[in-house]
Amino acid sequence: MRTADDPRRELRADCSRCVGLCCVALAFARSADFAFDKPAGDPCVNLDGDDRCRIHPHLRERGFKGCTVFDCFGAGQQVTQHTFDGASWRDDAQTRDAMFAVFPLMRQLHELLWFVEEALALPAAERLHPALRRTRAEVRSIADAPPAEILAADIEEVRAPAAQLLREAARLAREVGDIGTGPIRGARSRIRPGADLLGADLRGADLRGAELRGALLIAADLRDADLSRAELIGADLRDARLDGAELRDAIYLTQVQVNAAQGDRRTRLPATLGRPAHWT
Repeated sequence: MRTADDPRRELRADCSRCVGLCCVALAFARSADFAFDKPAGDPCVNLDGDDRCRIHPHLRERGFKGCTVFDCFGAGQQVTQHTFDGASWRDDAQTRDAMFAVFPLMRQLHELLWFVEEALALPAAERLHPALRRTRAEVRSIADAPPAEILAADIEEVRAPAAQLLREAARLAREVGDIGTGPIRGARSRIRPGADLLGADLRGADLRGAELRGALLIAADLRDADLSRAELIGADLRDARLDGAELRDAIYLTQVQVNAAQGDRRTRLPATLGRPAHWT
């Protein structure tokens, strides 16, 4: 149940209250992230009869880096415990098909709720809070609905206006303090939404208030960079170096992005996110 004191509690994955939905409902392809192909709907061979991963402590060394990056934003326990009232995909074919169809939609809804909750926590965006609360209520009403209503919902119709609100909330928060001078190696013009910064050398860069929405930061070197109030929604941080980076006030940073990156004990993360076990 969602609580007022911790509105994101149910937006964090709790595998103990799920039936291994991400290990069955979703497909993955053999790659650097997964050791073999798995079609959607087929249980992963590493899933045991209790819906737990047999190799969970050794996923990375066994070739399943992608599993350690994935986060369902609590959609797994919501679908299992609320939408299907504790049922399992193992029960019957009808339940199986419905759960697998609802799960990815629920993940989208919970991810959107995560961003809305973050925007509501931004003091600079206070004037947008009434609209954000209405959006939260609308998204929650869909997420709490029966399976048929979730499947019939037009999620994009909700996401589009929400995206505009989130963008405006981020702008207000970014502009509260000083805007950074940009990278110390390269033109400031490269720092923009959707920027291609693949492998960019951004060590020690002053990226305060940077608009990096949707930026390609794969394998970028952000060691000791200051990303205070930087907007990172949709930014691709796979294998980015975040050692010593300042991210405590980064806007819309998610656990998925952190899990996909590399960091160390000096990396300063938001209080809402955890330090990945694979970080040195």
